[in-house]
Amino acid sequence: MSAEQLKDTTAMPIAGKPPATVQISWVGAHEFEGGRLSGGAAIHMDSSGKTGPSPIDTLLCALAGCTGVDIVDILEKRRTPMSAMSVDVVGERFAGTPGRITKIHLVYHITGADVERVHAERAIELAVTKYCSVRDSLDPNLPVTWKLELNGSYE
Repeated sequence: MSAEQLKDTTAMPIAGKPPATVQISWVGAHEFEGGRLSGGAAIHMDSSGKTGPSPIDTLLCALAGCTGVDIVDILEKRRTPMSAMSVDVVGERFAGTPGRITKIHLVYHITGADVERVHAERAIELAVTKYCSVRDSLDPNLPVTWKLELNGSYE
């Protein structure tokens, strides 16, 4: 389907942001390239996980990235920017078919000389429960838990 055809099928009054429109193309085996219809950067997905993240891995990365952006913004607004952040994500999976995610746990590793634990925890809580559009797009009953390691310490 072309970008124009897709626009025609989604032509309705929109309050807020325009619809997200992406397209993926099969490149062989269980591999796909995808990105915005308007062009730009693309991602490579591989269900086997050999040449790129699987679609489930990509979803987990999207959640971590979405909450991460919110955390960066919240801490910058507090004038306590981080010097580094990484997020470990574990998505527990249903043993049957489909192998949907049944629980997600995120561990935020934040480094920043002026970042106080109470403010980092509040930023994470707001990102996970209020601001992240990826989280809000998932089943609201899907448990998402998190933990903070700040400057090398969990406490």
